[in-house]
Amino acid sequence: MTETEELRRVADRLAISDVVVQYATGADRRDWALYRDCFTDTVDIDFTSFSGGEPERLAVDEWVLQVRGLLPGFDVTQHNSSNHVHTIAGDTASCVSYMVAEHIYLDTSAENFVTLGGYYTNSLVRTSRGWRISKCRLDVTWQRGNPELFALAAQRAALLLAGED
Repeated sequence: MTETEELRRVADRLAISDVVVQYATGADRRDWALYRDCFTDTVDIDFTSFSGGEPERLAVDEWVLQVRGLLPGFDVTQHNSSNHVHTIAGDTASCVSYMVAEHIYLDTSAENFVTLGGYYTNSLVRTSRGWRISKCRLDVTWQRGNPELFALAAQRAALLLAGED
């Protein structure tokens, strides 16, 4: 491998990890423009290990609306991403990364947190805007805390979204 090829490979790895981290940052900061910018215009989403159902192909705006229908209902979330393993083949790539996602809901007399752990497998493509996620798969391998908080957060998020109209 030439020095130029090696530099490009390193730059690609950094750029891919940046997009994966941007995903978490946008979600946790509720910066929906930043979050949206992580993805291609159409994205394949597979969160079946978390929510059941079937994988979906969605317009990116529809996916962002689904996430906005849950996360803002929590008082705070923190999605941590680590151990990125990259596979790059030209203008396509995958990045498998560990995740630990903390979700805090303060207005409850029950346990006020739920934590998910596992890993993401993101497929990415090089676009004119740089690397973007075209497929996002979440594999939840462990959970602790109060999973009922997801329903409470979804209810609260729906009220918040309705107030924006």
